[in-house]
Amino acid sequence: MTQQQTQVSRLLLAWRQGEPAALDQLIPLVHDELRRLADRYLRQERIDHSFDPTDLVHEAYLRLVDKRHPQWQDQAHFYAVAAQLMRRILVDHARGRSTAKRGGGLVTLRLDDTDEPVAQRAEDLVALDDALEALAGFDREKARVIELRYFGGLTIDETAEVLGLSPTTVVKNTRLARAWLTSEMRRAEA
Repeated sequence: MTQQQTQVSRLLLAWRQGEPAALDQLIPLVHDELRRLADRYLRQERIDHSFDPTDLVHEAYLRLVDKRHPQWQDQAHFYAVAAQLMRRILVDHARGRSTAKRGGGLVTLRLDDTDEPVAQRAEDLVALDDALEALAGFDREKARVIELRYFGGLTIDETAEVLGLSPTTVVKNTRLARAWLTSEMRRAEA
């Protein structure tokens, strides 16, 4: 663990224990990573999106600081929650802007962490969010794996650590969840 990771973990613990000054010290340390996550999300948005990475980080920050005594496990868990908040912000924004016609200019996302095109693409963020919610309704663990890996940007090992799973289980759950999400989104589209 790097010195910064240790410091971030220490500050997260202090924030969890109710030290308000810990949050003021934490934000400069995590800002660059939060901005990277925001940039990753927004690259998948339409070009004329009203958010820029800084706006998205600030909105997520406001929601993060609203939490009273958050139960952060570690730095990876914090970033996963921040990523989930950013996804919720963008989904809420997309739902508000969507037209009566499904997919009215919404997001195109890939559930793949390689540069190669995937055969099945999520048509938009709202459809993906709906499918993730449906998956979470009967298999919360697989939905969390997708959230952490693709929205949180966590590695297989980091995802395994946050969820208390083996890396092998994370890989298996990722494959199964991707297949189910693809099928669900095709079904919803038809």
